[in-house]
Amino acid sequence: MYTFAYGAARAFRNGLTLSLFATAAFAAPVTVAALGDSLTAGYGLTQNEGFVPQMQAWLDAQGAEVTLLNAGVSGDTTAGGLSRVDWTLTPDVDGVMVAFGGNDYLRGLDPAMSRGNLDQILTKLRAADVPAMLIGLQAGANYGVEYAFEFNGMYDALAQSYALPLYGDWFRALRSVDLQSHLQNDGIHPNAEGVKLIVADMGPAILDFVNSLQAD
Repeated sequence: MYTFAYGAARAFRNGLTLSLFATAAFAAPVTVAALGDSLTAGYGLTQNEGFVPQMQAWLDAQGAEVTLLNAGVSGDTTAGGLSRVDWTLTPDVDGVMVAFGGNDYLRGLDPAMSRGNLDQILTKLRAADVPAMLIGLQAGANYGVEYAFEFNGMYDALAQSYALPLYGDWFRALRSVDLQSHLQNDGIHPNAEGVKLIVADMGPAILDFVNSLQAD
C-alpha cells in the first residue's frame, strides 16, 4: 500500500512538473508594439493614465506574459503610420496592434486613401512575418452617410482580407455611457476613466491576440 502511494505520488509529481514546464513554454513572454496615434500615445494624460500603461496593467492582472511598447504618435494619420512601420519592427517585436484612422476622419481624408495606407502597413507586417491585430474607429455622419459607410467598412474588409483579429471600434465601451463625461475638455480624447473603460472592454481581444502569439 505504501509502495503504491509512493509510486502514485511520484507519478503525480512528475506529471505536475511536465505540466508546469508545458505551461511555461506555452506562455513564453512576447512583445507587442501598439502602433497608433494620440489615442494610443495617451494624449493629455499622465504617464500611467494612458492607454498603453493601463492596458499593460490589465494584462499583467490576467497573468499575461507580455510587454506592450507605446508606438503611438499624436497627430499621426494612416500615412504617418505607414512611414513609421519599418522602424517600429525591431527584432524584439513579436506582434503589432495597428490603430489608425482617427486623424484621417477628423481631416475628412478620402477613406480609399486611408484604406490603402492601412493595406500597405499590413502588407509590410506580413512580409516581415509579424502578426498583426487591427483596431478600428467608427466615423459618424459628419461627412455624409456614404463617407461613414466606406470609412467604417474598411476595417472589416482589411481584417477579412488578411485574416486578422479585429476590434472594430476604439470607443465602443464609451458609447453605452455618458460619453462627454469620459472625454477630456477637447471632446475628442478619452480621460483616464474613459481609458479605463476602453481597456476593460478591449482587453480580452488583446489578450486573445497575445495568446495567439505565444501559441505560435
